[in-house]
Amino acid sequence: MNKRILNFSVAFVFGIFFLSPGVFAQERGSFEEAKSLVNKGLEHVKKVGIDVAFKDFTEDKEHWVVKDIYLFALDMKGNQKAHGFNAKQIGKNMWDFKDANGKLMFQEFTAAAQKGKGTVEYEWTHPTTKKIESKQSYIVRIPNTEYYIGAGAYK
Repeated sequence: MNKRILNFSVAFVFGIFFLSPGVFAQERGSFEEAKSLVNKGLEHVKKVGIDVAFKDFTEDKEHWVVKDIYLFALDMKGNQKAHGFNAKQIGKNMWDFKDANGKLMFQEFTAAAQKGKGTVEYEWTHPTTKKIESKQSYIVRIPNTEYYIGAGAYK
């Protein structure tokens, strides 16, 4: 009996580790999924208000992180208000931050938001691999506010 349990256990572990690599490797999200998450975020802001929504975007990973896509929010001066992957970013001013190629990406985010919406391409650290990778984010201004939300997909 114990030998059967041991054989089953070994087969089970083998199956998990070697036959299901997707269980341990985070799946990559698409740009369309990023846009969808931003639109869902806008609806959430309308429903619960900015303060609650920003808190949810940061803390509620189950609803606001899809694969490797997360929401972030800033004001028009570059102050981080929400970040779905790294809460330590909240409160930091990102205005003069440059990506690996020297792009002032947060200034570009703000420029896109000032037009209502837009996309920005830049280099950013992937949350799982910790490597700098190309990313494209969709940015949308929250109507009648000085805030915008965004989400991006790694290429």
